[in-house]
This record gives sequence, C-alpha cells and structure tokens, in this order.
Amino acid sequence: MPTSLRRTRLRGAIRRYRAARRALHTPASAQSRHGLDWMNFFLADVQTGFGTFVAFYLAAHGWSQEWVGIALSAGAIAGVVSQVPGGALADAIRQKRALAAVGIALIGAAALTLAITSNFFAVLAALLLQGVTAGIVTPSVNAISLGLAGRRAMSVRTGRNYRFAAAGHVLTAAAMGLAGDYMPGGGIFIVAASLCIPALIALAVIRADEIDYARARNAATGEHAGEVGRVLDLAKNRPLLTFTAVLVLFQLADASLLPLIGEALGTAKATHAVLWMSALVALPQIVVAAFAPWVGFHSERKGRRPLLLVGFGVEPVRAVLLALSAALPVLLVVQLLNGVSGAVIGVLTVIVVTDLTAGTGRFNLAQGVVGALSGLAAAASTLATGYIAELFGVTAGYVAIAVCAVAATALLWVFLSETRPERYPE
Repeated sequence: MPTSLRRTRLRGAIRRYRAARRALHTPASAQSRHGLDWMNFFLADVQTGFGTFVAFYLAAHGWSQEWVGIALSAGAIAGVVSQVPGGALADAIRQKRALAAVGIALIGAAALTLAITSNFFAVLAALLLQGVTAGIVTPSVNAISLGLAGRRAMSVRTGRNYRFAAAGHVLTAAAMGLAGDYMPGGGIFIVAASLCIPALIALAVIRADEIDYARARNAATGEHAGEVGRVLDLAKNRPLLTFTAVLVLFQLADASLLPLIGEALGTAKATHAVLWMSALVALPQIVVAAFAPWVGFHSERKGRRPLLLVGFGVEPVRAVLLALSAALPVLLVVQLLNGVSGAVIGVLTVIVVTDLTAGTGRFNLAQGVVGALSGLAAAASTLATGYIAELFGVTAGYVAIAVCAVAATALLWVFLSETRPERYPE
C-alpha cells in the first residue's frame, strides 16, 4: 500500500475518532465539567483519610483490636444502610449541589472530630457520620453527572469521574502517609478536613442552571419529564435484578482478595512488607485512572456487554494465580488485573444502571439499592472467606473466590443482554 494512501486512511481514522469523542462529550460548559472533575479528585482525597488510617490512629491511642473493629464496622454498616434512602433523596431534591455540599461538610466535621479526640463515643459518632455521608455524596455526584451530561454522554463522564477519583486516592494516600509521620496526633484528619474546602470550591464552580432536574434522575423527556416510575417497578425489572445478582456474586469474590493478599505478604515476612502493601493498594488505582476513560468511551462504540465480560472474567484468573503462588511478581500481576477489573466494573455499573432505569426517574434509588446489596456481599465475603481459609487453608479460600467469580461471569454471559440503547432520546 502506498505511503500516501496509508497516511490518508490514518488521517481519516483520526478524524472519525475525534468526531466520535465530540458526539459523546458532555453538553455542559467547560466550567462545569472541570468543576466536577476536581470535585471528584478532592472527594477521593477526603475519603482516603478514613479506613486504614483510622485503624492506625486508634491503635496508636491504645484501642484494642476488638474496639477498633467495632468502630469501623459501625461506620461501614452506616454506609451500607444509608445508600438506599440517600439515593431516593438524590432523586427527589432539586438542589443537587446543596445536597453534595451538606455531605462534604459532614465529612469534614467527622474528620475534625477524629483529629481532636479519641474518646470512644465521639469516634463512634464521627465514623457513623462519615458512613452516612457515603449515602449522600455518592448519589449526589452521580446525579450531578447525569444532570450535566445526559444519558448519551454519561459513559464518557463516568470514565472521567473515575479517573480523577483514582488519581485523588493515589496522591493523597502518599500525602497522608507523610502527614502521619510529620504531624503528630490527628494530623491526617486535619489534612482530610482541610481538603473539604477545595472540594466545596470545585462544587461551587459547577453551574446549577446546567444540572437538568429530570435528566439527573433519569426521568423521561419532553411532556413526560414530570412522571416518575413506581418503586415496585424496579423490583420487576428483570435485567436490573440480574445485573444486581451478578454484582453481588462478584463482591462475594472480590472483597476478600486484598485481605488475603495482605495476610500472605505478612506471613511471608517480606522485606519492606508495608511498602509493598502500599504499592499493591495504589497500583490498581493507577490503572483505573489510566483506563477508566477508555472504558467509558468504548462502551458506547462496542457496547457494555463485551467489556463487562472482560471485567468479570479477569476475577477468577486473579484467584487462580493467587492459589498457585504468593510471590511478589504474581501479586503485582494480580493487582494490575484488579485495576482492569475495577475500571470496567466501576464505570459500567453506573452506565448499565443508567441504561436499565431510563425514563423511570429512579436512577439514584436504583444505584443505592445496588450499592447497598454489594456492600452487604462484600462484608459477607471477608467473613466467609476468612473462615474457609482458617478451616481448610488459604488455597481453599482462593478456590471459593474463583467459584463465585466464575458464577458471576456465567450469570452475566447467559442472562444479561446488551443494555446500550440503539438510539438515545433527543
């Protein structure tokens, strides 16, 4: 083929790619788009200040492992329970930015409480408050995204959300580790609380008049925009129920993999084990930051189902690799695959639920139900896999994880059809 012809075809392919990108671009202004980007970044920063850092902080203040577990479990339960009412609230309230601002402010208050006291009841209240805000902030971000982007551009928008959130997790984990070394006491949580300020500034940059209320809850368009489907109709939505069952099975497999990896690393007494664990936690987030926008874009071109099959199909491979070896190179490969799976499933969960709730006005409620059930499955996973590993060995735990992951992939393959619409409403 002549060089000139190859160049012409390459230019044509580039033009078509750019045209496709423009067609999927969020219709909102650059100001609102960038505001939403950075709100996701700083929200991830704030949320990184909890979790593992709380356990370190409380242990340093003389808390027993049992009481640390009780406090963290209470916060986790509050996060699961709050998702359904939080989703319903995000559907109902017109002032999406105000709802998100309340959630961010409450997270800041929880962080400050942890910074100034280690009293049991104060810490418990702070973790309960932080858990409840998960049911406020997450659906608010989804609602604002859909309200700005609309259904067609939601795929690319969700990919950007995950990119900025993953970047925030990676950078802030390192920054808070330094804060813990150089700022005694509750320095980590002071940093987390202070990061609420740029998050609120980024939220304020988003233009309220560009967040369409009907679009933000995935309601019908035109003269039917005010109509809202019945909650009972969600329970009759077979594709939505199937997808939820797939996600529950996936969480039964996925949630306990990282704890087992940490246990294997600790048992091996590897040099710089803490540093290696930090790298294994950060690595998937780096992959998500790089890969998530690609997933959003190509889910519109190639469909949701092929990408979902890849994302779910990676999980049993991870479990089998871990069952065969706990060597550090294997752990790195496993976590790279975790990043691929996390990008695909994280982005496409939002997009598929958007597809399956189109015209109902119950998008955020459905997301809340899916999130709550996934959270319960994750909690059950760590408990069940821990017992299996203790009774029958770690290899048996990995085998159980692989079985659940294969079941999730098979259920998706057999029962869930492509959800991407042939044509979007104008």
